[in-house]
Amino acid sequence: MDEKVLVSTRRALHGVAELVLAGPQQRAHGTIHLQAVPGGFRATAAPVRVEGVELVWDSGRIGLEGRSCAELASAVDATAAAPGTYPDASGVAPEEPLAVDPIAADLLESCLARGDEGLRRFAAGCEPVLWPEHFDVGIDLDEVNYGLSPGDAQYPRPYAYVGPWSPRDGTFWNVSFGALRWADDLPDADAVAAFFEEGRRRT
Repeated sequence: MDEKVLVSTRRALHGVAELVLAGPQQRAHGTIHLQAVPGGFRATAAPVRVEGVELVWDSGRIGLEGRSCAELASAVDATAAAPGTYPDASGVAPEEPLAVDPIAADLLESCLARGDEGLRRFAAGCEPVLWPEHFDVGIDLDEVNYGLSPGDAQYPRPYAYVGPWSPRDGTFWNVSFGALRWADDLPDADAVAAFFEEGRRRT
């Protein structure tokens, strides 16, 4: 997968998560929580979701490619706006046309769903959140963050992470915020859960 295509698609999906799902949901229902699901992601308090490269709601669906978040939000009777101001925002403007590659979208959405399932297997009873700020799915448990990111400015490829709230020593901890494993090396939810288990043992 071409890295530029992956990055542009991730940015677009992040923008939709922020401006079309989380922002309107927060204003209507008081929560920014989203959920990764097989084939896409959804709002938790409103019947709006992304499936592949389409925005889907109770009475219709519309493709993301070439449309702006303002257009997409209008289709579901909402106004495109982020749920707040934070340093890791997507940077997508409401009127900006989105570039969404179907293959890249499938890869990214599959990684998020794998992360969600891996977290549920790792910590039974947990409710992973797809956070619109960082566009990663995660939980915190005993002052350690566990999650999976579809990539970011520093690490453009999808990765799973274990992030203790205080620094740890040892070869397992291979990045400044804790431990990182590329999603390519964690082919299924069991492998993701095993990485989190190893992180818990080492914290």
